[in-house]
Amino acid sequence: MKYSLKNVTLRQGLTFLLIALVASVLLGTVSLVGAYYYVSSTLPRVETLSDYRPPLITRIYSDDGTIIAEYSRERRVLVDIEQMPRQLLQAFVAAEDAGFFKHQGIDFQSIVRAAFKNVKAGGIAQGGSTITQQVAKKLLLTSERTFTRKFKEAILAWRMEKHLTKEEILYLYLNQIYLGHRAYGVEAAAENYFDKNVEELTLAECAILAGLPQAPSRYSPYRHYERAVERQRYVLGRMVKEGYISRQEAEQAEKEKVRIRPRLNTHLEETAYFNEQVRRYLEERFGTDVLYTGGLQVQTSLNLKMQQAAREAVRENLRNHDKRQGYRGPEQLLAPQQWADFLDELQQDLEIEAPQVGSILPALVIDGNKEEIRCFVGELEGSIPIDTAKWAHPLQVVATDEQASGNKHHGTATRLPIGSVIKVKIHQIDADESLQLRLEQDPLAQGVLIAMSPSDGQIKAMVGGYDFANSQFNRAIQAMRLPGSAIKPIIYAAALDKGYSPASIILDTPLIYEEKDDEGKQSAWKPKNYEEKFYGPTTFRQALAHSRNVVTVKILEDIGVGYVANYARKLGIETPLNRDLTLALGSTAVTPLEMLTAYSVFASGGILAPPTYITRILDRDGRILESIDPADFPDGMADDQRLIRRPPRRVISPETAYLITNVMESVVQEGTGWRARAIGRPSAGKTGTTNDLKDAWYIGYIPQLAAVSWTGYDQERPLGKSETGSRAAAPAWVSFMQAAVQQYPVENFPVPDSIEFYPIETKSGLLLEEDNEQAYFEAFAPGTAPTRYAHDEQQPKARDFFRLDLEETL
Repeated sequence: MKYSLKNVTLRQGLTFLLIALVASVLLGTVSLVGAYYYVSSTLPRVETLSDYRPPLITRIYSDDGTIIAEYSRERRVLVDIEQMPRQLLQAFVAAEDAGFFKHQGIDFQSIVRAAFKNVKAGGIAQGGSTITQQVAKKLLLTSERTFTRKFKEAILAWRMEKHLTKEEILYLYLNQIYLGHRAYGVEAAAENYFDKNVEELTLAECAILAGLPQAPSRYSPYRHYERAVERQRYVLGRMVKEGYISRQEAEQAEKEKVRIRPRLNTHLEETAYFNEQVRRYLEERFGTDVLYTGGLQVQTSLNLKMQQAAREAVRENLRNHDKRQGYRGPEQLLAPQQWADFLDELQQDLEIEAPQVGSILPALVIDGNKEEIRCFVGELEGSIPIDTAKWAHPLQVVATDEQASGNKHHGTATRLPIGSVIKVKIHQIDADESLQLRLEQDPLAQGVLIAMSPSDGQIKAMVGGYDFANSQFNRAIQAMRLPGSAIKPIIYAAALDKGYSPASIILDTPLIYEEKDDEGKQSAWKPKNYEEKFYGPTTFRQALAHSRNVVTVKILEDIGVGYVANYARKLGIETPLNRDLTLALGSTAVTPLEMLTAYSVFASGGILAPPTYITRILDRDGRILESIDPADFPDGMADDQRLIRRPPRRVISPETAYLITNVMESVVQEGTGWRARAIGRPSAGKTGTTNDLKDAWYIGYIPQLAAVSWTGYDQERPLGKSETGSRAAAPAWVSFMQAAVQQYPVENFPVPDSIEFYPIETKSGLLLEEDNEQAYFEAFAPGTAPTRYAHDEQQPKARDFFRLDLEETL
């Protein structure tokens, strides 16, 4: 009886356990289903992944398609799955999700394995996520480490597998994944680590990239090369195990010496001022988010060879100017115990960017004698021959405890104590890696050079200062500086349209203008020439060629200040000009770009082509948003499209443009622009110097290219004795043009058919016989040539008219 009771009790217990188990399973299933439907209703739609539009790099291109700048928050370049090497796909699958091509988004075996580790760790220690789950997390969820997020991730992964192919999922994964050093996606990583496009990767390189997702910083090939190689071997082993490659292929890849080198943009420093101007435009036009995430493709007018030549010309010219002012002394003095740290830090910089001939670097003075100064540049030893630093003479190396000095102040000598930090330029690197150096110093003055195509206004080069890293102020377009004598061609061109000719005679004689200030006090203004003397009867041509101030004032007063101010505006100078006679001496501050625009009108035969530096902007899909070419919009423009070129228009006659150009050729051939003859082809130009030598200019052009050079201090002060436009600005223009003109054939300025040439006497501006040895063949607009011969006239009396008997000599 007891036995039967015991059996009944046992059966009842088993039944209860079975019911409890079934109930638990049912409850769990119901709970799971309920949780699924509850969570499912809050999840994003996986269909949005078919329109994958991640943040992309905005790239700026020069006129030959070279990338000169990039702007991004995430450095990513989208690349199609077809462009990726098959072994790259296999490497990532083998390392990250070996069952990727078999599972339906969730790998339960990996989840169970990860669950045991998480329970053991008391939290989320291992994810066990498939590639599909990783895509779901990155693109549709947050990165929080919770069981709820993992549950959502699993649901989304399962859905993704229903809507996307395996290749589409890999496309998303390999373009989205972070691989270290600001590289998002495999294309950016290939560029970052190997200076290659993704399709060029070797198996060894593919394996290194595939080893990065778990810990990009820990396995960085830059910082931890050995760890990266160790991880590479793991990936190759996984590829062998999964049957993607043979053991022999893996061993061969392991033996390959992978060279780690980034795709550096070596043009960033060269093009910095231009790039910043483009960046500011894009940010203003499209907004910050589009600039840094929109993947814009911006084509510009910048010519890289010209830009490089312009930057070097400006820097060399400023250094030369600075040397003429004397040596200021060492940058700092280091105690012997500080030498090692200084040299170690410098050596680290040199390992990133190896020194080259022409590099300007800090150096530590360690010894010297009457023949040379011995220096260390990092671990490299070099010497400066004393006779190559005559600009710093008298010069000597002295003991550590002696006073340092330069020769900038008259009567002082240059003294370099041992331990001095100085700037040097590498002149030569010998076979034993010793350096031949030259003494340098960073210039205090600033400079500008802009080059423009006169025919279409496209900016070909733009340098806004000595060093963008130290000063982002773009003097080329932002600095308002007095043009001095560089304003004169505008006044003379206006005079040509008022009846003057290159043969007009104007008396260069003293002038006195009485003035009253606001308080009623009277004063006198006496314009004078740079040479502080007067030249009497002077032709229009000679007056501009030799930059005669007094003659210019007389011409300006004759034709009217208001007329000239309006004329300048017509040429592209938008800054309102002072409406008084000081305008003749360049008394209104303008930008270098404004001055170049005006001169470009002369170069183009009277056509104003407004400056432009962007030629086309495309969105991430290659659709044109802005262009200077109407042909890019054959069917008209949508609301978000724009034609950005202001059409060229004629603002002065071809005859006036030619005559002022012809007169400015005399500036080059016989006047203040004589340095420009060094380019070896026809050019026209004009120097500019303010009365107090605070601004120096040279603006000149050939038929195909116009350029402006300016030199001055940001905090305005004199540039130094005799630092005129010819000396302080023209050398940069010449150096640049000598390189730039190599891209153009030699051409003369085209002569309009209506221009007439007559032999004249330069003293009187009257006609001479053609066979007269003193005859000068002068150019005239129709109907403006003289009709009388010089030998028929008596020498004019010294009547101080602004134009001496102009009506009688025509």
